[in-house]
Amino acid sequence: MASISLEEDGGRGSMWDLDQKLDQPMDEEAGRLRNMYREKQKFSSLLLLRLSFQSLGVVFGDLGTSPLYVFYNTFPHGISDPEDVIGALSLIIYSLTLVPLLKYVFVVLRANDNGQGGTFALYSLLCRHAKINTIPNQRKTDEEITTYSRQTYEENSLASKVKSWLEAHTYKRNVILILVLIGTCMAIGDGILTPAISVLSASGGIKVNHPEINKDVVIVVAVIILVGLFSVQHYGTDKVGWLFAPIVLLWFLLIGVIGAVNIWKYDSSILKAFNPVYIVRYFKGGHRNWTSLGGIMLSITGTETLFADLCHFPVLSVQIAFTLVVFPCLLLAYSGQAAYIMQHQDHVCNAFYRSIPDSIYWPMFIVATAAAIIASQATISATFSIIKQALALGCFPRVKVVHTSKKFLGQIYIPDINWILLVLCIAVTAGFENQSQIGNAYGTAVVLVMLVTTLLMIPVMLLVWRSHWILIFLFTALSLLVELTYFSAVLFKVNQGGWVPLVVAAAFLLIMFVWHYGTVKRYEFEMHSKVSLAWIVGLGPSLGLVRVPGIGFVYTELASGVPHIFSHLITNLPAIHSVVIFVCVKYLPVYTVPMEERFIVKRIGPKNFHMFRCVARYGYNDLHRRDDDFEKMLFDTISTYVHLETMMEGYTDSEDFTFDPQRNVKSVDLVADNDVADSIVEMASNPSLDCITSAPSPHPGAISIRSSDETDFLNRCKDAGVVHILGNTMVMARRDSDLVKKIVVDYIYAFLWRICRENSVMLNLPHESLLNVGQIFYV
Repeated sequence: MASISLEEDGGRGSMWDLDQKLDQPMDEEAGRLRNMYREKQKFSSLLLLRLSFQSLGVVFGDLGTSPLYVFYNTFPHGISDPEDVIGALSLIIYSLTLVPLLKYVFVVLRANDNGQGGTFALYSLLCRHAKINTIPNQRKTDEEITTYSRQTYEENSLASKVKSWLEAHTYKRNVILILVLIGTCMAIGDGILTPAISVLSASGGIKVNHPEINKDVVIVVAVIILVGLFSVQHYGTDKVGWLFAPIVLLWFLLIGVIGAVNIWKYDSSILKAFNPVYIVRYFKGGHRNWTSLGGIMLSITGTETLFADLCHFPVLSVQIAFTLVVFPCLLLAYSGQAAYIMQHQDHVCNAFYRSIPDSIYWPMFIVATAAAIIASQATISATFSIIKQALALGCFPRVKVVHTSKKFLGQIYIPDINWILLVLCIAVTAGFENQSQIGNAYGTAVVLVMLVTTLLMIPVMLLVWRSHWILIFLFTALSLLVELTYFSAVLFKVNQGGWVPLVVAAAFLLIMFVWHYGTVKRYEFEMHSKVSLAWIVGLGPSLGLVRVPGIGFVYTELASGVPHIFSHLITNLPAIHSVVIFVCVKYLPVYTVPMEERFIVKRIGPKNFHMFRCVARYGYNDLHRRDDDFEKMLFDTISTYVHLETMMEGYTDSEDFTFDPQRNVKSVDLVADNDVADSIVEMASNPSLDCITSAPSPHPGAISIRSSDETDFLNRCKDAGVVHILGNTMVMARRDSDLVKKIVVDYIYAFLWRICRENSVMLNLPHESLLNVGQIFYV
């Protein structure tokens, strides 16, 4: 989007002084886009059912495979009292009701960011409603983006007071950021443990039917499946994704039917577990029953993945799928297993496979393995999405992100993360002595992610939803009651495998926090060392140098002002390009920025300086694809801007124009400054527009956009050569810094900076036209 500001000067627009205003509000276009997005949210009943069916294969795989391992991890040392089985089942029933059903499906899912879920989606919502972003690179114009929805508050309202309290001190912003990073790191740990425990549990069916098989054979089979799963990630799921929903639906129906049969066949009295009194009796069993909560909690694993994998499914479709299919089938499955265990207490370690009728054992084994693979795939995809969001918000080193589908932009693949996950999955699968230790690790990761989500939901309900404080209190109290109870139980399992997600999360937290710290310091350096525009103007049109033909794109973190790298250039080089364009690529706390609103352009200094600034704005789900010609997009944006500018200088406000009807652009009369701005908005929303046909006019000075002298000048400069100038600022600790800071900056951050991908690669810039300018910044 090319944007300009207008000032009256003798009846015509004065176009050189554009430093005061970045762009005009796109009210009409924004309204059209908002209506379009609202229409996308309206679904017919048939389409809603279809989306509910498809959501089964994407959203519920992880939660649906929990029956494979819950009872084994709840009673790893056997059952001492049959009534404990009823108490454990009662806890499972009410945990499924309170956490996945009430908390997530009917409350948390509504806190999605235009279809995007997870901790970073909650963080982006908060960043839009309060100034808590630790990198303050947002401007007023960013709030006019169509996808930048936010609320306004009354001055003395509770939401306004909370907003002011959060914005008052930097440490509060850092606390929220660290909380988000902890949740993100635990979710990454979930991406390691879910494939390990799901695939290993499904593979265990081999040994159940053939007890003579060694346990190592089961582990080898699980490792082979994991290697195969991670090895095909680069192909994406576009071609086989249509199979996921039917397989998962078949899985839910089978476990539900088998559960119902087992209740009727073995012990229908197990249904008294719906009476919560048995929960109280279970807790009276002492320390052993309390620590077994870590295994019971595995029944709600996958709930956070449900939120993270929401994608663009409407919330109503997920609610329908859960309440009509997932929830009842899970209740039947767990009740059926409990009924079987009541009659075969010595089979608790293999209750799932032991309770399957012999006639369908092997078909069920195949479906279970397929469901475990789908559940693992959903978690891996969610991990890739989380890493991409963290990268966009400056909280993760730059890594390669690959699109795996031309139809669905949300399907991505990150090679480096993929192989790290594979290595860690194999280490967990083969390294632990038994499955219960993996379950302990899994439970620790899941409960911490849930606690983070609960804490983040409090400001979301206050600022975004503006809920009544009583509702917020009830939601928080019920959530913490369940989650802190489970958390206290998993603390007893830290030395029995629970340390794994803590170590993994600590490693990723260190990487993410150090990288974010370095990113913030680099931005602060750019802000404090930027050059004043008055100094640039004082140098004159030649900038005190020889202006050679060509275009120089100077990349900077700044969305305003002249970066220090430019003053470094013109004081050390004898010449500079005829056209200089400062390019700022920044990410906003929105899931996407529409292409027609992505670029903001303005001129720097008088027109004969030939200097521009172009701000490219992206959302955390937007990608720089390989087939995107970023250089061409920048040049076309500048050319469009110059076209519009020339049009305004060629005509007075009293003249009428008619846009080319073949391009579906309506006619606009330029009769006042507001109408002029509206016409520019109309053209800016159509960057392909390169011709304006003038209506008959008595003014001989009227010219066509195509005859613009500056446009020809830009084209000649482009033909002469384009250079992309990037700053390579090294961050180092001062000599008087303490030891911790030196280790963090000089070793950890420096190492991450060396191994991460360069900005030029991320933007797909041609290597032969790059110029790196080195600087050292001491913090």
